Amino acid sequence: MQACLRYGVRTIFGIQCGYEGLIKEYGHSVLNLTPESVQNIHSLGGSVLGTSRGPQDASQIVERLCELNVNVLFIVGGDGTLRGANQIASEAERLNCPISIVDIPKTIDNDIMFTDKSFGYETACAAAVEAIKAAHAEARSVRNGVGLVKLMGRHSGFIACAAAIAMSEVDFVLIPEVSFALEGDNGFLKALEQRIQQSAYALIVVAEGAGQELFNESNRDTDLSGNFTLKDIGLLLKNHIENHSKRRSLNVKFKYIDPSYMIRGLRANPQDASYCVCLAQNAVHAAMAGKTGIAITCWHGHYVHVPISLAVAKRKQVDPRGDLWHSVIESTGQSPKFFSTNQCHVVPDKKS
Repeated sequence: MQACLRYGVRTIFGIQCGYEGLIKEYGHSVLNLTPESVQNIHSLGGSVLGTSRGPQDASQIVERLCELNVNVLFIVGGDGTLRGANQIASEAERLNCPISIVDIPKTIDNDIMFTDKSFGYETACAAAVEAIKAAHAEARSVRNGVGLVKLMGRHSGFIACAAAIAMSEVDFVLIPEVSFALEGDNGFLKALEQRIQQSAYALIVVAEGAGQELFNESNRDTDLSGNFTLKDIGLLLKNHIENHSKRRSLNVKFKYIDPSYMIRGLRANPQDASYCVCLAQNAVHAAMAGKTGIAITCWHGHYVHVPISLAVAKRKQVDPRGDLWHSVIESTGQSPKFFSTNQCHVVPDKKS
């Protein structure tokens, strides 16, 4: 709508199934987009164009763009998509093809550098809070109830942290950035046992990438994008908690909730919807100004142009010594004893 109504662009294509849509052999058709055809997409979850995983040949993509007479390509996606966009921009420059490549970072995990937050993050946090509320109701309804909610966050625990702070009833938060021990006097299981004895129930929030080192597997599978396939930390914790319960005669009633795909498919909330509009408008402004190889982000409250090579140079993660993690520790009252001692400071337990 910005390109058409603000700049008078009349030919706008929608590429189906991500980078696959620009590779002829997949046979995806190109859609013609108009303001009328996209006017209601903000009310839908998911993607009207579809997605795909895995790298595609940048030279074939540039060749296809030239065939379509495309001179601006907007790309929406996470760190893997950003890396692909960087390759496409470099290939277009090498072939002297005048194509502007502009990216809008999209990852629910909020792990893209030089952005205050990625779009979808606010919606994901709000939905995660609802899942935690359900787990809390289940756990506190029975004696020795334990509710565990596994949230998204392969390498970064922002959603787990934010949702837990919003729900002050959470007792433990486990994230990929902070290693933890299971067994022993200073282990998580011992801390959980103490919390159950104090309160008669406990509530745990874990990011999907937390505790992967506990599986002790040297050979790990990868997906089409080259990411390591995560083991289910929720099931591992469930098994260990139930076994520990039997050994200690705790008679724990365990409830495991994984709302990941329910969250992914939700309609954007008003904050994310308005944020997307601003990102899109700034992306079109950048492209029309002749910029290329950049990502549009909101950084310290200002919309900025970040070189894609810089945006993918490092992953944004929760700082174990930063304010967010300390806020989690103070909100939950969880003892830092079962975390790596070089990553956390000790804060008093709120229930001790």
